[in-house]
Amino acid sequence: MKTRLSPLSRAGLTLAATLALVGSALAAPELPAELPPFGKDKPLAVPKITQVTLPNGLQVWVVPRNGIPRVDYVLAVRGAGYGADAPDAPGRAKLLAKLLTDGTATRSSRQIAEAAQAMGGSVGASAGNDGISVVGNALASHAGPMLQLLADVARRPAFPDGEVQLAKVNALQGLKASSTQPAFRAAKALDGAIYGDHAYGRTQETDAALNAVTAEGLRAEHARRFRPDRALLVITGRIDAAAATQLARTAFGDWKATGEPLPELAPPPATAPVQRLLLERPGSVQATLRLGRPGMPASGDEQVALRLTSAILGTGFSSRVNIKLREEKGYTYGARAGGVSWRVGGAITGGADVRNEVTGAAMTEYINEYRRIGAEPVPEAEMAMNKRYMAGTYLVSTQLQGSLGRQLANNWLVGLPADFLGKFVPALQKVTPAEVQAVAKKYFNPDEQSWVVVGDAEKIGEQLKAFGEFKTYKP
Repeated sequence: MKTRLSPLSRAGLTLAATLALVGSALAAPELPAELPPFGKDKPLAVPKITQVTLPNGLQVWVVPRNGIPRVDYVLAVRGAGYGADAPDAPGRAKLLAKLLTDGTATRSSRQIAEAAQAMGGSVGASAGNDGISVVGNALASHAGPMLQLLADVARRPAFPDGEVQLAKVNALQGLKASSTQPAFRAAKALDGAIYGDHAYGRTQETDAALNAVTAEGLRAEHARRFRPDRALLVITGRIDAAAATQLARTAFGDWKATGEPLPELAPPPATAPVQRLLLERPGSVQATLRLGRPGMPASGDEQVALRLTSAILGTGFSSRVNIKLREEKGYTYGARAGGVSWRVGGAITGGADVRNEVTGAAMTEYINEYRRIGAEPVPEAEMAMNKRYMAGTYLVSTQLQGSLGRQLANNWLVGLPADFLGKFVPALQKVTPAEVQAVAKKYFNPDEQSWVVVGDAEKIGEQLKAFGEFKTYKP
């Protein structure tokens, strides 16, 4: 007697057979023995950087490039970012940067956008811990007008009342939506655990801070934060150094600082008390895990070794924590760990979103990997693979002139010199397994990491007991 299968059953069998075939096809094949070895690493062709300081203190770096007929600008203003936000105004720098392109003394937001578009380019601004960057680009034939537009945006923003009100409403709505997300809640709590009351821990806005924003207040903040003696203009593209420098003098030469400069930001504490925080999210089907501790500033002597250690442990797809938690255990779609560094401090962070039932197991794997990288030398093959990946990524990221300009500006903001661009890859190649192990012991000791978990306390609370006493916060 023949058994009849329903169309749904037949479809299921077909799908299963297809997946089996696909799985076989995706299995790692044996590489032919005759494959040639990797070629020699190519050194970064370090560009010549013409450096000029204008009488008002503005630094100008020019990097001519013979690529596409375009010119890119980055104006980086040090001390204008989150580090300058008052304790009762967290995240103020983000709104300040966003509103720079929403109107000047002579142009509306629409006129700014249309002017940039007519030059074949764009203009925008963003904030970070150590500063605000204003970027612009245009066809080389419009290099002068674009720099004038960028100068207008950076130096003479009007903060129109209507634009400020609209930005506040949008920011409040965005904050309301973000606050419901476990990743947002976890990041905010972890920042507090790592940085305490330091400004680096105050990058997330609050309802009270947003509601207190006024156009007059933003104008005052702009006057305090934007100064030529704390700014760098990077010019890259199809332009020679003399012409670029003259354009900078024309657009920014008469820029004057007003008032006393803001005090330099003090470093955050190098260590922090270990905390264990459970942020309740009733009904959640997964747990959001985050762990962290204070790190090092970008100019620290161990910076390159920290970057390599981070890549090996958790910042790439082939990193140890991702392979362990995603590929081997199937606990998560992705796991990460590593260091981030700013001008006067930094953080070591890690985390993953996992199923409720494997919360404790995932935390155990994190602890094991953190402890292992500090206890055992990294094998040479793993060192070589990660060095090659990092060097290649770095070389690729500096090929586009806009990316090159942003890299130079970001390095300057965090206290790295212009020549770090060419020194990074050679320094990376010299890092030894012993140096990685030493950095791992110092910064990835699992006993010094604070834990933040967002999830359903009833479903994961029992698993957390093995990791210490967690302080619970209601939503």
